Amino acid sequence: MKILDRYILKTYLKTFLSVFVILMLIFVLQAVWLYISELAGKDLDVDVILKFLLYITPTLIPLILPLTILLVSIMVFGTFAENYEFAAMKSTGISLQRAMRGLSIFIVFLSITTFLFANNVIPWAEFNAYNLRKNIAKLKPQMAIAEGQFNEIGDFNIKVEKKSGDRGQYLSKVIMHQRKNNRPGNFLVIISESGELISSASSNILQLVLFNGNYYEEIYSKNAKEVQKRPHAKSYFDSYTMNIDLEALNDVDLGEKSYTDRYNMLDVGDLNYTIDSLYRNKSNEYKNLAETLYNRTSVNSLNNNISPETDSIFKGNVLDLFETKGKLQLVNLSLNTISSTTQIISTKEQFLEISDKNLNKHLIALHEKYVLGIACFILFFVGAPLGALIRKGGIGLPLVVAILLFLTYHFIGIFAKNSSEDGTLNPILATWLSTLIMLPLGIYLTTRATNDKGLFDFDSYLDPIKKFLNLRPKNSVIIDGELVQYSFLDDYNNDKLIDIIKNHNDLNFDKSIKPFALNQLFKRNQTIEDLQKQGIIINDAYVISKKDATDTIDYSKFAFIFYIIGAILLLLHFVFKNNKFPEFASAAIDLSMISFIIYLLYYIVTWIKAKVFYKNIGFKTKGLDILLMLIAFPFYGVSHFLLKNKIKEDLDKSCLLNVK
Repeated sequence: MKILDRYILKTYLKTFLSVFVILMLIFVLQAVWLYISELAGKDLDVDVILKFLLYITPTLIPLILPLTILLVSIMVFGTFAENYEFAAMKSTGISLQRAMRGLSIFIVFLSITTFLFANNVIPWAEFNAYNLRKNIAKLKPQMAIAEGQFNEIGDFNIKVEKKSGDRGQYLSKVIMHQRKNNRPGNFLVIISESGELISSASSNILQLVLFNGNYYEEIYSKNAKEVQKRPHAKSYFDSYTMNIDLEALNDVDLGEKSYTDRYNMLDVGDLNYTIDSLYRNKSNEYKNLAETLYNRTSVNSLNNNISPETDSIFKGNVLDLFETKGKLQLVNLSLNTISSTTQIISTKEQFLEISDKNLNKHLIALHEKYVLGIACFILFFVGAPLGALIRKGGIGLPLVVAILLFLTYHFIGIFAKNSSEDGTLNPILATWLSTLIMLPLGIYLTTRATNDKGLFDFDSYLDPIKKFLNLRPKNSVIIDGELVQYSFLDDYNNDKLIDIIKNHNDLNFDKSIKPFALNQLFKRNQTIEDLQKQGIIINDAYVISKKDATDTIDYSKFAFIFYIIGAILLLLHFVFKNNKFPEFASAAIDLSMISFIIYLLYYIVTWIKAKVFYKNIGFKTKGLDILLMLIAFPFYGVSHFLLKNKIKEDLDKSCLLNVK
């Protein structure tokens, strides 16, 4: 390894280790704060807490490592550029790619190591951390009761709407199910308005006192006739005290590892096997559903024990062949069949949604292992050239830029994965989306840094867009491929402008100046009648077409505004939906539909006005093609500018022919 490569690698590694350790400490403290409610007040030994931190630390690598690589690359290469070290390298013929070669080999090695780490160490850490958290939660059941969901404590399943008090001992709207050993199912239900958990450090009994509730229990009987009567007991209570024995619960083995089947605990081999199994199960479920629905139609046995007789074709209502009693039986049978079939489909649909979500989570977990290593490699080629371009090292600007880039990368990934869990977005694409977005950015930055160009060259991006949309500076026109500006007309008085319109050839002006001079007069509140009195000949064709052009552009502008509003609201609908804000999502989609309907109305009026404009323009020209207008409808954010510029150009042509 050459001296230059050793120097760059040594500088990079020193900064990398420092930043990595600092970020790891920050995120570990954040993780401790996140899980503080599960650890506090449990009388845990120091070794258990250290185990918990040991298991949590590897799970933070997918978040810390990409940020570290991005930040360190910007800092190191920014420092090189700021201290003119890159200038010295280039003066000796060493390019940026050559300077990055040694680090590129290190990043490739790091990416491979990251994949192996994600495939082996992270699943191990997830497995141990999850099981340890579950076991810790059993030490104090009152802390294992989460709001808004059923929580298992001994033989009871408890759901509370809200917890309050300094220890979470006060409960509101409690629903309880008790499990019986002699039969499966929830046959004892207790519902109360409020409750209180009372426990003592010296007692193994947890008291649950319920207030203002109802007690319901189905009575078990071995007698079949009694079962048909559905025997049960129910009562109302003002206060009801239950004692839960915690002796067995508090005898918890913190090393027990009974949870092994979560998707983030599996390596690539296990994930591939599980995904294949889930796909087969999904296929079998659809096949079983199809067979069930087919068998319910009784098509195979429809003609059994029936001897149909051939008769003339009957064209009336089939029910007319039966008596009233038979009609009622047939209708009731049909309704019952449809109702039960609908219920089967609805139940199966809910089950398949859960299965699809589980499958999508496994697919995401599989591809996250691959994408982590690739992301490290790509983010290096984003950060290194970016540091060379901004020419600033240290903690200040590089830290801000790195955080902004990483937050963009991270939140795109989060939103995409949340959308993919319910099938809105393909889970494989969602996992790779943020990395794929960073790929062209890395190529672009590396290219610009290699060619010694600035970070941003807006003209190189805007010129093709301006050319496509035919956007030009104010008071300008393209003549023989060159831009000619008539901004000097602002300084001319009215008489000079009128003279230009009437005698542009004698004044050595191109005829294209006429529309601009005329528009300048209109801006100065000169009416057509005023101009005609001063000797300018303005034909009716131009007068009519100018009014039609103004109306067309105005309606197109309103169509464009409502199109943009509808598009923004539609985007907000998906953002609110993916982030669990159903009310805002519903309001956004409703307002979006209203905006698009108004846009449609303005679009139709714009089309009609444009047709009228080309009818009255006063010369033969190609109007708006129907097919192009239909294609332009969903892309009106661009189509508006194309339409507006075409109308203005054709109006200027009318001016050249009809104004003298």
